[in-house]
Amino acid sequence: MRILLDNFSKSFGSTKVIENMTLEVGNGEMLALLGPSGCGKSTTLFSVCGIHRPSGGRILFGDRDVTDLPSQARNVGVVFQSYALYPHMTVTENIGFPLKVKGMPAAEIRKEVDRIAALVQIGNLMGRRPAELSGGQQQRVALARALIRKPDVLLLDEPLANLDAKLRLEMRSEIRRLQRETGITAILVTHDQVEAMSMCDRIAIMKEGEIVQIATPAEMYNDPKTAFVAGFLGNPPITFLRGVVDKGAFTIPQSEIRVPLPDSVGAAEGTKLMLGVRPEHFTPAGDITVPGKVTFAETQGRENLYDVALAGGPLLRSIQPVRSDIHVGDDVRWAIDSRGVFVFDENGRRL
Repeated sequence: MRILLDNFSKSFGSTKVIENMTLEVGNGEMLALLGPSGCGKSTTLFSVCGIHRPSGGRILFGDRDVTDLPSQARNVGVVFQSYALYPHMTVTENIGFPLKVKGMPAAEIRKEVDRIAALVQIGNLMGRRPAELSGGQQQRVALARALIRKPDVLLLDEPLANLDAKLRLEMRSEIRRLQRETGITAILVTHDQVEAMSMCDRIAIMKEGEIVQIATPAEMYNDPKTAFVAGFLGNPPITFLRGVVDKGAFTIPQSEIRVPLPDSVGAAEGTKLMLGVRPEHFTPAGDITVPGKVTFAETQGRENLYDVALAGGPLLRSIQPVRSDIHVGDDVRWAIDSRGVFVFDENGRRL
């Protein structure tokens, strides 16, 4: 089921949250709305499911205009951060409740409950109540309840925020598996870039009610259009250096950093720029040597993360395979890989 937001706007009183947004989610696609708190991603999701009524524009499911339809007439499944399970009902009763409301015969409800329980792998939990379940098990029940009604659209509002790190990893792959197996169109709202990149076909990054960029995870990581996008994706995050154009190169005063700029940048002499350097592009193997002092070292199992202070105060991060010869306080001469840097103007626009 294709979803189209056509010049969608939403205001609360005199406060405009979203204005004239156009967004299309393809049939069977899983799309992430990613951004910081207050950017409008949940408002967009709640408008798609019918909780909020748009202030302007249209919302289409396929060719059907659902803008003015209530939630129960849109055939959407919603999974909330808080799970929203009925505490007095068993797993079986929670999952089957949407079908009971529809008036389906008990035998058919049981058949559908058993089918969906097998799909989300909770067949051994059917007699328990929510208080007797772990966070991951409750999330699976919430997913099963959303899917049992065979919705046209699945909407996920921060579904993994309450889980610990291990369960988040398991549920990321589980939700993606279910979405692919059912072929359902899905929208995920999250502020976690790892969730968005690992679970979704495309990501729409939002800022202050606008979509800043929409692309596949790989395209967005490798070709960010703004410094905001570059800074939102990547863990450890990208580092930004501020400098000026001097004789065709990016330079930082009181520093040895000098990065030749391609002609396509087109920046005049003395122009202020920002250089974005990801941790994997500052290692001993780059082509532009930069001296500095290690101010922080963190072992992460398979790799080490270092903070390196440069002359004049700027900081670069480096991520490398585990090594034991580098310590805090050491002077190093590592190098930037010029092929992997991003150049932005002082306002954050990619050049």
